[in-house]
Amino acid sequence: MSTSALTNILSQLQHNSLSNPHEISSLLTKAKRQLLALNALLPSPTTPPHLLSLARQTLETGALLSIRAQDPDAFTRYYQQLLPFYESPDSNFEQGTGNGQRSKVTGLYLLLLLTKGDYAGFHTVLEGLEIEEAGKGDLDGDEYIQYPVKLERWLMEGSYDRVWGATKREGVPSEEYGVFSEVLVGTIRSEIASCSEKAYPSLPIANAKNLLFLESEGAVVSFAQDRGWVVKDGRIYFPIQQGDGMRSEKDILVASGQVIENTIGYARELETIV
Repeated sequence: MSTSALTNILSQLQHNSLSNPHEISSLLTKAKRQLLALNALLPSPTTPPHLLSLARQTLETGALLSIRAQDPDAFTRYYQQLLPFYESPDSNFEQGTGNGQRSKVTGLYLLLLLTKGDYAGFHTVLEGLEIEEAGKGDLDGDEYIQYPVKLERWLMEGSYDRVWGATKREGVPSEEYGVFSEVLVGTIRSEIASCSEKAYPSLPIANAKNLLFLESEGAVVSFAQDRGWVVKDGRIYFPIQQGDGMRSEKDILVASGQVIENTIGYARELETIV
């Protein structure tokens, strides 16, 4: 069976500026049907190298488009479908295609695991890569893999300011990484907000802007309203936690210490708040 129909669909997905999600979804469904008809949805020893490379490229395109559509579930399904291809030797594929976009897709999957807080899954995938690349040293110079690795290390250190800096547009390896990076910053922001609620009765809006990594005081007010905080006279007032009506100075200092520890780089500003 000819691969021309699949090649045509893939060309449309990769080169046309498609903005309609339904059109993209329809094309991806057609591409998968073509792979099924060509018996190439899963790699096998009898699959011709050209078809194997085309199948991998199709699934990788689906994975990246799923990220741009902010559909992590679809991305995860594509990643799982790609694993048998990534586990196949490069020699099985068309010459010159290498390992496709494996680093990019795998790095994105690692970043997705971070946004979900699945550190066990993160290290399972990473250890598998390290075993596979043992002695080659390729991972150290792979920007797609090292990006989530650095983020995970900084998260464990509590260096949220470094994470936030790395998620700026100029710091991400590709457009797709920016999607998950924004989600990760949102997760960090929520964690800091929860600690702040326990640490302080109130905070100046200007300090909260830096603490929460927000771009403007208006963004702080919007964030505060979403969390049910009271904004009055240039300050944010946190709701009293259940059972915290008579918080001791020691309790406040302990909670404040958590915030300071988790926002390295802003400790000096926090000291002026306390």
